[in-house]
Amino acid sequence: MLDISSLSRSYDGTLVVDDVTFRVTPGRMTGFVGANGAGKTTTMRMILGVLAPTSGQVLWNGSPITTGQRRRIGYMPEERGLYPRMRVSDQLVFLARLHGVDRAEAARRARELLDHFDLGDRADDVLDTLSLGNQQRVQIAASLIHRPDALVLDEPFSGLDPVAVDAMASLLAKEAGDKPLLFSSHQLDLVERLCDDLVILSHGKVVAAGSVDELRGTGPDRYRVRLDGSDAAWIRGLRGIEVKDVDGGTALVDLDGITPSELLSQLVAKEPVAEFTRVRQPLSAIFREVNR
Repeated sequence: MLDISSLSRSYDGTLVVDDVTFRVTPGRMTGFVGANGAGKTTTMRMILGVLAPTSGQVLWNGSPITTGQRRRIGYMPEERGLYPRMRVSDQLVFLARLHGVDRAEAARRARELLDHFDLGDRADDVLDTLSLGNQQRVQIAASLIHRPDALVLDEPFSGLDPVAVDAMASLLAKEAGDKPLLFSSHQLDLVERLCDDLVILSHGKVVAAGSVDELRGTGPDRYRVRLDGSDAAWIRGLRGIEVKDVDGGTALVDLDGITPSELLSQLVAKEPVAEFTRVRQPLSAIFREVNR
Protein backbone atom coordinates (compact mmCIF):
# COMPACT_ATOMS: atom_id res chain seq x y z
CA MET A 1 0.00 0.00 0.00
CA LEU A 2 1.33 3.42 -1.00
CA ASP A 3 -0.05 6.37 0.97
CA ILE A 4 0.66 10.00 0.15
CA SER A 5 0.01 11.95 3.34
CA SER A 6 -0.30 15.75 3.41
CA LEU A 7 2.54 16.31 0.93
CA SER A 8 3.41 19.94 0.26
CA ARG A 9 6.23 21.54 -1.70
CA SER A 10 7.24 25.18 -2.02
CA TYR A 11 9.61 26.84 -4.48
CA ASP A 12 10.92 30.26 -3.47
CA GLY A 13 7.91 30.81 -1.24
CA THR A 14 5.36 29.62 -3.84
CA LEU A 15 3.31 26.59 -2.82
CA VAL A 16 3.11 24.28 -5.86
CA VAL A 17 1.84 21.15 -4.08
CA ASP A 18 -0.56 21.87 -1.24
CA ASP A 19 -1.43 19.23 1.38
CA VAL A 20 -1.90 16.39 -1.13
CA THR A 21 -3.29 13.18 0.35
CA PHE A 22 -4.39 10.03 -1.46
CA ARG A 23 -3.86 6.26 -1.52
CA VAL A 24 -2.59 3.95 -4.26
CA THR A 25 -4.11 0.54 -3.59
CA PRO A 26 -2.44 -2.71 -4.71
CA GLY A 27 -4.11 -4.36 -7.66
CA ARG A 28 -5.89 -1.18 -8.78
CA MET A 29 -4.69 1.25 -11.43
CA THR A 30 -4.82 4.82 -10.11
CA GLY A 31 -4.97 7.65 -12.61
CA PHE A 32 -3.40 10.98 -11.66
CA VAL A 33 -4.74 13.83 -13.78
CA GLY A 34 -4.64 17.60 -13.83
CA ALA A 35 -3.90 20.52 -16.09
CA ASN A 36 -0.32 21.44 -16.98
CA GLY A 37 1.36 22.86 -13.90
CA ALA A 38 -1.11 21.26 -11.48
CA GLY A 39 1.72 19.60 -9.51
CA LYS A 40 1.51 15.99 -10.73
CA THR A 41 5.18 15.56 -11.67
CA THR A 42 6.35 17.32 -8.49
CA THR A 43 4.20 14.98 -6.41
CA MET A 44 5.57 11.93 -8.22
CA ARG A 45 9.13 13.10 -7.68
CA MET A 46 8.45 13.46 -3.96
CA ILE A 47 7.05 9.93 -3.86
CA LEU A 48 10.29 8.68 -5.42
CA GLY A 49 12.51 10.80 -3.18
CA VAL A 50 13.87 12.79 -6.12
CA LEU A 51 12.50 15.89 -4.39
CA ALA A 52 12.16 16.40 -0.63
CA PRO A 53 8.73 17.57 0.52
CA THR A 54 8.39 20.85 2.39
CA SER A 55 6.00 18.94 4.65
CA GLY A 56 4.11 15.66 4.73
CA GLN A 57 5.32 12.13 4.12
CA VAL A 58 5.04 9.06 1.93
CA LEU A 59 4.06 5.80 3.62
CA TRP A 60 4.67 2.22 2.51
CA ASN A 61 2.36 -0.27 4.22
CA GLY A 62 1.62 2.25 6.96
CA SER A 63 5.21 3.26 7.80
CA PRO A 64 7.43 6.03 6.41
CA ILE A 65 8.96 4.79 3.18
CA THR A 66 12.66 3.93 3.24
CA THR A 67 15.35 4.40 0.60
CA GLY A 68 15.41 0.64 0.05
CA GLN A 69 11.66 0.53 -0.54
CA ARG A 70 11.89 3.44 -2.97
CA ARG A 71 14.46 1.47 -4.96
CA ARG A 72 11.79 -1.19 -5.41
CA ILE A 73 9.49 1.25 -7.23
CA GLY A 74 9.49 1.19 -11.01
CA TYR A 75 9.61 4.81 -12.20
CA MET A 76 9.07 6.26 -15.63
CA PRO A 77 9.87 10.00 -15.69
CA GLU A 78 8.16 12.42 -18.01
CA GLU A 79 11.57 13.37 -19.40
CA ARG A 80 12.74 10.07 -20.84
CA GLY A 81 16.02 8.96 -19.31
CA LEU A 82 17.55 6.18 -21.41
CA TYR A 83 20.90 6.27 -23.21
CA PRO A 84 20.27 7.19 -26.87
CA ARG A 85 23.52 5.68 -28.27
CA MET A 86 23.41 2.44 -26.27
CA ARG A 87 21.95 -0.83 -27.58
CA VAL A 88 18.44 -1.55 -26.32
CA SER A 89 19.13 -4.95 -24.74
CA ASP A 90 22.41 -3.80 -23.22
CA GLN A 91 20.86 -0.94 -21.33
CA LEU A 92 17.93 -3.00 -20.08
CA VAL A 93 20.37 -5.55 -18.71
CA PHE A 94 22.51 -2.75 -17.26
CA LEU A 95 19.51 -1.20 -15.47
CA ALA A 96 18.44 -4.58 -14.12
CA ARG A 97 21.96 -5.20 -12.80
CA LEU A 98 21.82 -1.86 -10.95
CA HIS A 99 18.81 -3.28 -9.12
CA GLY A 100 20.73 -6.41 -8.14
CA VAL A 101 19.35 -8.78 -10.79
CA ASP A 102 21.92 -11.36 -11.93
CA ARG A 103 23.09 -11.13 -15.54
CA ALA A 104 21.36 -14.28 -16.85
CA GLU A 105 18.00 -13.33 -15.35
CA ALA A 106 18.40 -9.74 -16.55
CA ALA A 107 19.01 -10.93 -20.12
CA ARG A 108 16.04 -13.31 -19.97
CA ARG A 109 13.79 -10.59 -18.54
CA ALA A 110 14.89 -8.09 -21.21
CA ARG A 111 14.03 -10.59 -23.96
CA GLU A 112 10.63 -11.25 -22.38
CA LEU A 113 9.70 -7.55 -22.22
CA LEU A 114 10.99 -6.72 -25.69
CA ASP A 115 9.13 -9.68 -27.18
CA HIS A 116 5.90 -8.47 -25.59
CA PHE A 117 6.27 -5.19 -27.47
CA ASP A 118 7.31 -6.93 -30.72
CA LEU A 119 10.79 -5.46 -30.33
CA GLY A 120 12.73 -8.70 -30.03
CA ASP A 121 14.30 -8.18 -33.45
CA ARG A 122 15.45 -4.69 -32.42
CA ALA A 123 17.21 -5.78 -29.22
CA ASP A 124 20.68 -5.12 -30.66
CA ASP A 125 19.74 -1.77 -32.22
CA VAL A 126 20.90 1.54 -30.80
CA LEU A 127 18.00 3.23 -29.01
CA ASP A 128 17.84 6.43 -31.06
CA THR A 129 17.44 4.45 -34.29
CA LEU A 130 13.98 3.39 -33.03
CA SER A 131 10.83 5.41 -33.61
CA LEU A 132 9.64 7.58 -30.72
CA GLY A 133 6.82 5.13 -30.02
CA ASN A 134 9.25 2.21 -29.82
CA GLN A 135 11.57 4.22 -27.58
CA GLN A 136 8.57 4.72 -25.31
CA ARG A 137 8.04 0.95 -25.20
CA VAL A 138 11.67 0.46 -24.17
CA GLN A 139 11.25 3.09 -21.45
CA ILE A 140 8.33 1.14 -20.00
CA ALA A 141 10.40 -2.05 -20.18
CA ALA A 142 13.12 -0.25 -18.21
CA SER A 143 10.67 0.59 -15.42
CA LEU A 144 9.58 -3.08 -15.23
CA ILE A 145 12.92 -4.83 -15.74
CA HIS A 146 13.54 -5.51 -12.02
CA ARG A 147 9.99 -6.69 -11.20
CA PRO A 148 9.23 -3.70 -8.96
CA ASP A 149 6.92 -3.71 -5.94
CA ALA A 150 5.06 -0.61 -7.18
CA LEU A 151 4.93 1.53 -10.32
CA VAL A 152 4.89 5.31 -10.71
CA LEU A 153 4.63 6.30 -14.37
CA ASP A 154 4.57 9.88 -15.63
CA GLU A 155 2.67 10.10 -18.96
CA PRO A 156 3.48 6.52 -20.04
CA PHE A 157 1.01 6.52 -22.96
CA SER A 158 2.11 9.82 -24.48
CA GLY A 159 2.72 9.53 -28.23
CA LEU A 160 1.66 5.89 -28.53
CA ASP A 161 -0.66 4.59 -31.26
CA PRO A 162 -3.76 2.58 -30.22
CA VAL A 163 -2.04 -0.79 -30.81
CA ALA A 164 0.88 0.21 -28.59
CA VAL A 165 -1.51 1.52 -25.93
CA ASP A 166 -3.30 -1.84 -25.82
CA ALA A 167 0.01 -3.73 -25.61
CA MET A 168 1.23 -1.52 -22.79
CA ALA A 169 -2.07 -1.69 -20.91
CA SER A 170 -2.08 -5.50 -21.07
CA LEU A 171 1.51 -5.65 -19.85
CA LEU A 172 0.80 -3.30 -16.95
CA ALA A 173 -2.27 -5.33 -15.97
CA LYS A 174 -0.10 -8.46 -15.95
CA GLU A 175 2.95 -6.99 -14.22
CA ALA A 176 1.14 -4.84 -11.66
CA GLY A 177 -1.87 -7.03 -11.03
CA ASP A 178 -1.19 -7.10 -7.28
CA LYS A 179 0.95 -3.96 -6.93
CA PRO A 180 0.20 -0.25 -6.43
CA LEU A 181 0.24 1.50 -9.82
CA LEU A 182 0.01 5.27 -10.24
CA PHE A 183 0.18 6.91 -13.65
CA SER A 184 -0.45 10.41 -14.91
CA SER A 185 -2.07 11.17 -18.24
CA HIS A 186 -3.82 13.95 -20.15
CA GLN A 187 -5.81 11.34 -22.13
CA LEU A 188 -9.00 11.25 -20.08
CA ASP A 189 -10.71 8.69 -22.31
CA LEU A 190 -7.78 6.36 -21.71
CA VAL A 191 -7.84 6.97 -17.96
CA GLU A 192 -11.56 6.24 -17.94
CA ARG A 193 -11.01 2.96 -19.79
CA LEU A 194 -8.03 1.69 -17.78
CA CYS A 195 -8.25 3.07 -14.26
CA ASP A 196 -10.00 1.79 -11.16
CA ASP A 197 -9.30 4.91 -9.09
CA LEU A 198 -8.73 8.55 -9.94
CA VAL A 199 -7.04 11.54 -8.30
CA ILE A 200 -7.60 14.99 -9.84
CA LEU A 201 -5.15 17.75 -8.97
CA SER A 202 -5.78 21.46 -9.56
CA HIS A 203 -3.36 24.24 -8.58
CA GLY A 204 -1.50 21.83 -6.32
CA LYS A 205 -4.58 20.59 -4.44
CA VAL A 206 -6.58 17.37 -4.66
CA VAL A 207 -10.02 18.48 -5.86
CA ALA A 208 -11.52 15.02 -6.44
CA ALA A 209 -10.50 11.47 -5.56
CA GLY A 210 -12.16 8.08 -5.45
CA SER A 211 -13.08 5.16 -7.64
CA VAL A 212 -13.93 6.01 -11.24
CA ASP A 213 -17.43 4.59 -10.75
CA GLU A 214 -17.99 6.73 -7.66
CA LEU A 215 -16.82 9.91 -9.36
CA ARG A 216 -18.87 9.27 -12.49
CA GLY A 217 -21.92 8.78 -10.28
CA THR A 218 -21.61 12.22 -8.65
CA GLY A 219 -23.27 14.08 -11.52
CA PRO A 220 -26.97 14.72 -12.11
CA ASP A 221 -29.49 11.87 -12.10
CA ARG A 222 -29.59 11.74 -15.90
CA TYR A 223 -31.34 9.26 -18.22
CA ARG A 224 -31.44 8.62 -21.93
CA VAL A 225 -34.91 7.82 -23.24
CA ARG A 226 -35.46 6.35 -26.71
CA LEU A 227 -39.03 5.93 -27.88
CA ASP A 228 -40.10 3.19 -30.25
CA GLY A 229 -40.48 5.17 -33.44
CA SER A 230 -42.15 8.42 -32.34
CA ASP A 231 -40.75 11.92 -31.87
CA ALA A 232 -39.70 12.61 -28.27
CA ALA A 233 -40.49 16.33 -28.22
CA TRP A 234 -43.64 15.75 -26.15
CA ILE A 235 -41.46 14.62 -23.22
CA ARG A 236 -40.85 18.31 -22.47
CA GLY A 237 -44.34 18.50 -21.01
CA LEU A 238 -43.79 15.81 -18.38
CA ARG A 239 -43.56 16.78 -14.73
CA GLY A 240 -40.49 16.27 -12.55
CA ILE A 241 -37.81 16.38 -15.24
CA GLU A 242 -35.48 18.82 -16.98
CA VAL A 243 -34.98 17.99 -20.65
CA LYS A 244 -31.37 18.54 -21.69
CA ASP A 245 -31.64 17.47 -25.33
CA VAL A 246 -34.08 16.00 -27.84
CA ASP A 247 -33.00 14.40 -31.11
CA GLY A 248 -35.82 12.68 -32.97
CA GLY A 249 -37.03 9.80 -30.84
CA THR A 250 -34.26 10.17 -28.25
CA ALA A 251 -34.19 12.53 -25.27
CA LEU A 252 -31.67 13.24 -22.51
CA VAL A 253 -33.34 14.21 -19.25
CA ASP A 254 -32.38 15.05 -15.67
CA LEU A 255 -34.71 13.97 -12.89
CA ASP A 256 -36.06 16.87 -10.84
CA GLY A 257 -38.10 15.59 -7.92
CA ILE A 258 -39.26 12.22 -9.23
CA THR A 259 -37.80 8.72 -9.21
CA PRO A 260 -36.69 6.79 -12.30
CA SER A 261 -39.64 4.41 -11.95
CA GLU A 262 -42.08 7.34 -11.81
CA LEU A 263 -40.62 8.79 -15.00
CA LEU A 264 -40.75 5.42 -16.73
CA SER A 265 -44.39 5.01 -15.72
CA GLN A 266 -45.24 8.38 -17.29
CA LEU A 267 -43.44 7.41 -20.48
CA VAL A 268 -44.95 3.96 -21.03
CA ALA A 269 -48.44 5.32 -20.31
CA LYS A 270 -48.15 7.29 -23.56
CA GLU A 271 -45.66 5.55 -25.86
CA PRO A 272 -43.67 2.32 -26.16
CA VAL A 273 -40.16 2.82 -24.75
CA ALA A 274 -37.23 1.15 -26.55
CA GLU A 275 -34.51 2.35 -24.15
CA PHE A 276 -34.37 3.81 -20.64
CA THR A 277 -30.73 4.07 -19.49
CA ARG A 278 -28.90 5.88 -16.69
CA VAL A 279 -26.23 8.14 -18.20
CA ARG A 280 -23.10 8.45 -16.10
CA GLN A 281 -20.99 11.57 -16.25
CA PRO A 282 -17.81 11.19 -18.35
CA LEU A 283 -14.47 11.99 -16.74
CA SER A 284 -14.03 14.93 -19.08
CA ALA A 285 -17.13 16.57 -17.57
CA ILE A 286 -15.94 15.86 -14.02
CA PHE A 287 -12.53 17.29 -14.88
CA ARG A 288 -14.02 20.50 -16.28
CA GLU A 289 -16.32 20.87 -13.29
CA VAL A 290 -13.63 20.59 -10.61
CA ASN A 291 -11.23 22.83 -12.55
CA ARG A 292 -13.59 25.78 -12.87
